[in-house]
Amino acid sequence: MAISAKLVKELREKTGAGMMDCKKALTATDGDLDKAIDYLREKGIASAAKKADRIAAEGAVHVASKGNTGVIVEINAETDFVARNEMFQELVSNIANHILEVKPADLDELNNSELDGKPVSDVMTEAVSRIGEKLTLRRFEIVEKTDADAFGEYLHMGGRIGVLTLVEGVTDVEVAKDVAMHAAALNPKFVSKDQVSQEELDHEREILKQQALNEGKPANIVDKMVEGRMRKYLEEICMVDQPFVKDSDQTVGAYLKSKGGTLANFVRYEVGEGIEKREESFADEVLGQVKK
Repeated sequence: MAISAKLVKELREKTGAGMMDCKKALTATDGDLDKAIDYLREKGIASAAKKADRIAAEGAVHVASKGNTGVIVEINAETDFVARNEMFQELVSNIANHILEVKPADLDELNNSELDGKPVSDVMTEAVSRIGEKLTLRRFEIVEKTDADAFGEYLHMGGRIGVLTLVEGVTDVEVAKDVAMHAAALNPKFVSKDQVSQEELDHEREILKQQALNEGKPANIVDKMVEGRMRKYLEEICMVDQPFVKDSDQTVGAYLKSKGGTLANFVRYEVGEGIEKREESFADEVLGQVKK
């Protein structure tokens, strides 16, 4: 019998299984929704839906490049154990390489694009069933360069932190990688002062002014103090002004200048940053397992 798209959609919503798996299940059960659910459960595919409300704050970052295109991507899992699993690592690598090929504009376009003959969203759902944890394709960024530039690719702690840098004017990938390593260590917010918004500058200046006044400094020298502290603040958050981790006698900007290059861009991902993690005691975790 012909299986309608509406029925496939309903089964997907009930089970969390992929589109092709739902269509296959409905075909095998002559369109009987309840039997199709049982079919998917028996195959271990419907289990993905049960994991939908869990928090995935572990995982891995992966950095890759091909020609003049570079990508950094983060995929989350529930536990660090799974994040180190070979199957999970292969999934992250495959997704990164797929992004390099199709260059999607956003997550929606990525999830709808086809990888090995099926939508990426279905690939992720199937991975949840195989691996046994909630997995989230969280974010990615694509960076483009010219033949005269270099990408710096660096992963720290097995992908706990990942950095992709774009250095213009040099083709030496080791130079770009050294700068990526610096970003992983010092976590700058911006490339240079030019990227800092006026709103952020005004906000920080006001805080520093109040600090100086609260310290009892005379009003006639507060402005000079604030400007001095602002310079120090900008040096701390702007990568090109930071002391280079491999040679603290020079800044990152000076190091790159000595190599004939400039830092155009960098993207730094740290696994789980910004995700609110659920805090549970060991006793609560055991109790939760007993109640299942």
